Amino acid sequence: MYFPYVRGKQFELIALRDLCGLFPNDILKTSPVIEPVKSSSTLKSSLKELASKNVNFNVVINPRVGDLKNNRQVIIDVLTENLNHYKNYQLAVIIDAFSSRQLDTLIPFIEGLNLDYNGVTLIHNAETTTENIELLSSSLNVVYNLIYFSKTSRRYYREFEQNTRVSLDDYFKELSKNADYLDQESSFSEEYRYYQEDGFVGFGDFITIGDNYSDSGFLPRAVAIHLSYIDGTGKIKVKHFVSDSNGDTSDIGGKFAEALDKLVAWCNQQNIHTRAVEIFRDLKQRGHFPGLGTLKKLSIMNHIELVITNI
Repeated sequence: MYFPYVRGKQFELIALRDLCGLFPNDILKTSPVIEPVKSSSTLKSSLKELASKNVNFNVVINPRVGDLKNNRQVIIDVLTENLNHYKNYQLAVIIDAFSSRQLDTLIPFIEGLNLDYNGVTLIHNAETTTENIELLSSSLNVVYNLIYFSKTSRRYYREFEQNTRVSLDDYFKELSKNADYLDQESSFSEEYRYYQEDGFVGFGDFITIGDNYSDSGFLPRAVAIHLSYIDGTGKIKVKHFVSDSNGDTSDIGGKFAEALDKLVAWCNQQNIHTRAVEIFRDLKQRGHFPGLGTLKKLSIMNHIELVITNI
């Protein structure tokens, strides 16, 4: 099973919302993880849409970024108001140094919730003690343990029941400026091929966004479109399509057209036909610039489709 990890920003949520109706035969292959960053109308409508399609998902109740950091009750109120009696989701809890110190209040808080939900997903962003693991396992219905490998040791995952283990890591190689991606291609991962062999029931990643979070927006000098694909050896890679006229921040639509021309030409050459790529082709044909947020949405959609249709 695939666990794409998104922050609850507008176009990340819209990507999940748009995708959930496109893969009725693949719903059991994915369980998105949503770390809400604000109590927005998009968050509420996206949760309702996921529930309407009976998609399993995970909602972080102790986010580490955004407006809802340290405000878990707001998230619980959103779940209560918008999911009614829907049960096919997990409450997700980030386990790090801070939350490990707060288990004496966090566990009773979860136990006291008047919600229908499937169980709890623990996201291990740091290693905790064996005693804490035993306390969590005995107190809560832990369905999944997502082990963030870049932040834990390789042997840490052995502390958990095999039927709960999910590997998580950030495979997107982020560069400081969009222009730095010009004519570049990045390796991503092969987890989709080996996670079961390595003793996990699922695997997760931060898609083509990466784990780094920023809530500030600015006009870029260059427009970059990040497109995942599987190469001839079965490895997931990311092809970066970047505009050429990158001297200033003017004419963002023109910069998009430059990057889009490269993407469509390459996808035609490679015979790639995901839903997102077909939308990119339509945008080129119409000469339409949909906004930078839509580019992120389509990149996310392409990556998730690529993974779930190959596991």
